[in-house]
Amino acid sequence: MNTAPSRLRIAAVIVAVAALIVSLLTIDQGSPAAIASPTGPMEVPDEWLTAQRLSSGSSFSPADYGRARAAADRSRDEGRRRAPAIVGTSWETRGPTNIGGRITDVAVDTGVPDQLFVAAATGGVWRSSDAGMTYESVWPDDWGQSMGAIAMTGDGVLLAGTGETNPGGGSITFQGDGIYRSPDRGATWEHVGLSDSGSIGRLAVDPSDDSRIFAAVSGNLFLPGGERGVYRTTDGGDTWDQVLPPPNDLTGATEVVIDPNDPQRVYAAMWEHRREPDLRTYGGAGSSLWRSVDGGTTWERMTNGLPSDADQGRWGLAVAPTDGDRLYAYVGTAIGPFRAFYRSDDGGDTWVQMPTSNTLRNSQSSFSWWFGKIFVDPADADNVFVAGVSLVNSVDGGLTWSTSSGVHADQHKMAWDPAVPGRVYLGNDGGMYRSDLNGVTRTWVQATHQPYTQFYSVDVGELAPDRLTGGAQDNGCNRSWYGEAGGWESIGCGDGLQVTIDPENPDIVIGCSQYGSCYRSTNGGMSPRSTLRTTSDRRNWFTPVVWDPSDSDVVYYGGNILNRSLDNGITWAPISPDLSTGVPGRDPSYPWGTITTVAAAPTDGDVIYVGTDDGLLWTTHDSGANWSEVSREQLPGTWVTRVAVHPDSADIAYATFSGFRAGSDRPHVMRTTDGGLTWHDVTGDLPDAPVNSVIATSDGLLIVGSDVGVFLSTWNGGRWTPVGDDLPRAPVTYLRYHEPTRGLTAATFGRGIYTAPIPSCPGVRTRLPLGDPGTGFNALHSCRSSG
Repeated sequence: MNTAPSRLRIAAVIVAVAALIVSLLTIDQGSPAAIASPTGPMEVPDEWLTAQRLSSGSSFSPADYGRARAAADRSRDEGRRRAPAIVGTSWETRGPTNIGGRITDVAVDTGVPDQLFVAAATGGVWRSSDAGMTYESVWPDDWGQSMGAIAMTGDGVLLAGTGETNPGGGSITFQGDGIYRSPDRGATWEHVGLSDSGSIGRLAVDPSDDSRIFAAVSGNLFLPGGERGVYRTTDGGDTWDQVLPPPNDLTGATEVVIDPNDPQRVYAAMWEHRREPDLRTYGGAGSSLWRSVDGGTTWERMTNGLPSDADQGRWGLAVAPTDGDRLYAYVGTAIGPFRAFYRSDDGGDTWVQMPTSNTLRNSQSSFSWWFGKIFVDPADADNVFVAGVSLVNSVDGGLTWSTSSGVHADQHKMAWDPAVPGRVYLGNDGGMYRSDLNGVTRTWVQATHQPYTQFYSVDVGELAPDRLTGGAQDNGCNRSWYGEAGGWESIGCGDGLQVTIDPENPDIVIGCSQYGSCYRSTNGGMSPRSTLRTTSDRRNWFTPVVWDPSDSDVVYYGGNILNRSLDNGITWAPISPDLSTGVPGRDPSYPWGTITTVAAAPTDGDVIYVGTDDGLLWTTHDSGANWSEVSREQLPGTWVTRVAVHPDSADIAYATFSGFRAGSDRPHVMRTTDGGLTWHDVTGDLPDAPVNSVIATSDGLLIVGSDVGVFLSTWNGGRWTPVGDDLPRAPVTYLRYHEPTRGLTAATFGRGIYTAPIPSCPGVRTRLPLGDPGTGFNALHSCRSSG
């Protein structure tokens, strides 16, 4: 056994700061105020999807989304009878395959050379058979896609834990419904329990007994209680028993590790955390480290040398495969930044705090709760890696640290291939990497085919429909010119949010990073670029930027104040007061009270509709000279996700809302026919899930994108049919409809971009008096494939 204290007394820490910096354009510092420009991956990870779904003060349970997906399935089956052309249309993937997306876990298949399985945050389970270079899906498209953990037994049984434990990211809002098992390497799957777990942080298989498996159950991020703590199965997953309960109902297990030298020694990390609409609780007294020496039957909290106060965030924990007495752990503060790194050389009996390293500290930025993972070389107990914005490495047991460069930001999992010395895989927010030199800096090679990108938005060139742009979670602004599914390329940004193409000049592109840091390009998004200099106090993570459909020289930008450009985005001026309630949230670090959607009427550029994150709707009929707030009594009071104005009338508009309330009649889609004075619910039989986008076509169709698919109705709404039956069940965050070609493009949060032809529906428009919801819906049986 090594003696860490003696080594520490003679060690000196000589490390230079090696923080990852991503430069973004600076937003205007003019009146009345402007927030600092974001810095890409160093910013707090996305909370846009989380915040909008919690804006009503409601919370989520796995059963909520389960019921919504079941309702979508029933709607699809009924739609085959009443509108077969709509349900029968086929979605085609448009990629990207070369960008990647967040990976939460990796399992190397020890029974098949060069084969591994990965869990994508909101993209399901994927298999690579060529040592991590290309991936194919092995998870059902019509199941929930949120994944937290994956593991494989020695005899080839694959286990997947659903629901992501990394909070703040969009996918964590999509809770899982337990653990699934595949006896045939992903060909078939069955649910095997823990349906109320919310999220699974880790699965650990006993190397001496494939039937004994542990699950670190993190629990529901939004609701207290439920299944939490460490669970064990001794029959391969048929039944699960809680062996380590949490100390309180906000705490769950994020890590469970088996000592491969002595499988009776099991270690676990607990984390107290909860997300509320305007407040994060990402630490507390429940955060702690635990040990069992009898195979998980009894447990004790490890405290000797470890902190005992409540200022503990998420812990990372690992045991060295070559020395079961060597343990590593690190923890952040309750509010996010790095706190300390620890080492034990006696199996957890005592712990020593290691010297503080700026390299290690800076790798955690201000959100150590996004990572919480440590990885130890299976051949060298002193060679340890810690996940952070950057991947940091110590070759002397935690005394000094350096950065393993050459990979995308935000690390989540490393896994060594025992059959190939020095081969290690890395999963992060940019997808999958492989090193054949044990993770030495700049020896990483990125996968070439990985179709699980999380998109916030998509746009199509009105005059060049083979041109696509889109903003991706932690993967920037991107474009695909000339219709190539795999041929996407980066055009800047940190996180990519709104990316939009001038409807009359496809070479002009506006691209935005988080919190409205936007540029304007005149050569398709490439440099040179100019910064949009706008005026606002606060800007949403997804700041809307839209062209006026009646005049492309007019562009709108929404902070908490609406800005307008009259010269195609070159100069900007405010045209509204603060359009939010002005009531701040409890978390001062998170902007609240911002514009989330802007829509100008195609038939009258003086008419503009605006929605906010705090549930307000506004209209102006004179280009912003005067504003009218829609009476709040008529509205859900939740996040306004999108507004679409009728193609024939400025007085008719549709608004969609997010704020999931399972089992209630809270409206999600509303319509006005009098210019915004009165609004009526046209949600009808839509599945009860957040609605993120809405489009009204010129020939009488209304299309929405939701967390459980794309649905079509008539302008009157009320009754809905799914568009196609082969779109993967990842949340649809944005829709773009191209009228001339009848092409619908969907941005999914986890499965990339898809397109589908919308059937032609003769007779629908002529049967659409704007009366009760559902009027004219039966005419959809006349729809015929546009192909």
